[in-house]
Order: sequence, then C-alpha cells, then structure tokens
Amino acid sequence: MEVENRKIVLKWFITGAPKETDMEVKEGDKIILQVPEEAKGAVLVKNLYLSCDPYMRGRMREYYESYIPPYQPGSVIEGFGVCKVIDSTDPNFTKGDLVSGMTGWEEYSLIRSTDKLRKITTTDLPLSYHLGLLGMPGFTAYAGFHEVCLPKKGDFVFVSAASGAVGQIVGQLAKLHGCYVVGSAGSKQKVELLKNKLSFDEAFNYKEESDLEATLKRYFPQGIDIYFDNVGGPMLDAALANMRVHGRIAVCGMVSQNSFSDMQGIHNLYTIVKNRVNIKGFLQSDYLHLYPKFLDCVEAYYKEGKITYIEDVSEGLESAPGALVGLFSGRNVGKQVVCVAKE
Repeated sequence: MEVENRKIVLKWFITGAPKETDMEVKEGDKIILQVPEEAKGAVLVKNLYLSCDPYMRGRMREYYESYIPPYQPGSVIEGFGVCKVIDSTDPNFTKGDLVSGMTGWEEYSLIRSTDKLRKITTTDLPLSYHLGLLGMPGFTAYAGFHEVCLPKKGDFVFVSAASGAVGQIVGQLAKLHGCYVVGSAGSKQKVELLKNKLSFDEAFNYKEESDLEATLKRYFPQGIDIYFDNVGGPMLDAALANMRVHGRIAVCGMVSQNSFSDMQGIHNLYTIVKNRVNIKGFLQSDYLHLYPKFLDCVEAYYKEGKITYIEDVSEGLESAPGALVGLFSGRNVGKQVVCVAKE
C-alpha cells in the first residue's frame, strides 16, 4: 500500500532564534507501507507524537563539534517520538508494537538503527507521557537531580525554567526529597502554576526582576545549596553569587543562549573557589543504566499522586514548526509535544 508522507524539512541553516519560516511542510512524497528488502533489521513506523526540545535549535545551525550532528538543509527534521510499528525486519519488534525513540518529523518513518528504540509496555498512561514524564526530559530531571546534584534533606534548591519539561519534574523530586524549592518562570500564569499545582515553595517571574542577584538573595537569604540550571546566562551569574559553601550546580541546558551564535560569557566565577562549588554539565545519556529504576520510581510517584505532570499538545504535523519556535519565546506551558495521529 502506498500513501502520502508529509514531512517537516529544514530549509537552511539558521543563526539566532528559529522561525517558522526556517521550516516547511513538504507534501507529495509517497511511501510504501513495507520495509524495503534491502533494509535488514529496520522498522517502518507511523508517528503518533513528536517531542519539541530546546536542543533541536542547536541542530539547526552549521556546527559539527557538538554531541549530536546538525540537520541538513532540505532534510527531514528528527527528534524523539512515540510511534506504532507498521512493518519490521527486526526480530525484536513486530507489527503493532508501540515504541519510543528518535524518529523523523513526518507521518511515517523508516528507522534503520533500532538499537535505541524502546518498546512501550506501560499503556495505562497517555502515550505522549513517554516523551516527557517517562521520556528524555523526565529522565534528565531524575538523573541530574539525584546523580549530579547529590541532594540532602533540607537543601535549598533553585530551579530555572521551572515550569518546563525538565524543571517541573526536578522541583517535585526535590520536594519529595525534603528540600526547600524555588523556581523561576516567564509569566504570572507559570508562577502560579509552580506554587499552586507543582508544589514549589516559592516562584518568581524573572521578567519582572531588574536585579536577579538581589532576587535570589531575597528568596534564599541563607544561600543556595543546589541550582538546577536550564537557562545559563544572567541567571547562572546570579545563582553563582548566591551559592552556599559546597553548593552544587547541575548545568542541564542554556536556553537563554540558544538564540546566539556567539555564546555569552559568565561572571562571578570566583565564587566557585571561595565557596568550593561543584558545577557540572551532563547529558541524560550518561546515565542510561539508571533508566529502568527511573521508570519504576517516577511511574509509581505519578500513579500515587505524588507528582503532577503538565504538557502542552499541538494538533497536526503542520503545527510542529510553530510548536518548536514557541519554546524559545516561552509560549508553551509544560512539556511541548505535537500530536501527528491518534493510534
């Protein structure tokens, strides 16, 4: 059976923040719903949900020295997705399996490298949750908080971009660990969400603060033990100035820098020496051996009502460029996903 396969392609390498016009919906391509004979060990999938993540902006520029290569102009954008197997020549997957992993931003994808595909066995939660709560962002929060931050009960914890896919989970894990938690976000709505729905002790709108260093001093008069950094830039500067002795900073992302081709430097570095601060960048892939433990833990927390999860779902493949661009202006509330098709 041959069907049309709409795709989202990158038109050119970008500088600055991504725009919807940097991408286009390509129509007219056809695909046969069968794995080609020469593609041994491959699977053909129908894409159901696609994940929008800040790291994808880095793949839209012509830079080859990162941990993941750039997209190529004219090629299909790829990212994490939840898919249904249509056909398979890999003995580990059969027609009808639900899987999560790296896929194309298109209606159907032929996945030749299946070693990182995961079968979805938890079917009593929404499938889209496997791109957030039970997926890469949730695992990033879990591994970063427990393995990099090394929390202790009673620690004072600050989380930036706290209402996003990673930040919302970090804050709740910290509260479950017995920490005092403050988050920053970019709107009044998100601040109220952090305090009233996600169990943060306090939260503030960084856009309303003229002096971030003074702001953090106000919320942490005793200093910060743990800073989970999702934004970098001036917020990292301010956090460094407020760290306690033997504080820990987990650098997860620097979304404030994603619109710059030339990265901004940071200040207040002497604090690292004076207060013996441990600052460490990490990728969730460094800790994949912990993934089964993470799934058991976070799934149980969610089902017991100990964790709340918020996602922002855009409908239709054609909405994907706008959904991705919205990440960099704070338009989304919670984890941003795109629903391509219902199962």
